Amino acid sequence: MTASDMEDWSLGRLLSTAARLVEHDWNAWLSTRDLTHAGLLALHALDRGPLTQRQLAAANRVEEQTMSRVVARLERAGYVSRARNPADLRRLVISRTASGAEVFDQVQAAHVADRLVEARVADPSTFRAELVRLVAPAETE
Repeated sequence: MTASDMEDWSLGRLLSTAARLVEHDWNAWLSTRDLTHAGLLALHALDRGPLTQRQLAAANRVEEQTMSRVVARLERAGYVSRARNPADLRRLVISRTASGAEVFDQVQAAHVADRLVEARVADPSTFRAELVRLVAPAETE
């Protein structure tokens, strides 16, 4: 397939395909650290402190069941721990461990996700600004 073959693709299809390609390369790199993209997002959300699984799922815009699998994998890797919420024993609170903080900091310092994209776009700064505008919630007046 060539670039000319994609000329009639919708912007949505192009964006979705680009995201999948970057995520594939990003996940391959993350897997060398026993992480996935979803796991990294969870570790990022836990940067401000412990959260319930429901809060963590909401912060990552996924269903609780999906987050349950992510948390289980992170727990097996030693990156998070789960404990009963003392205020509500029915709920579990997820916390980032020292290993989780360390791997998160290493990934952030490597800037691999940015480099994967920046290598393929003409103006990374403008591209970033447009993506932020696309993803950010619309401001209401």
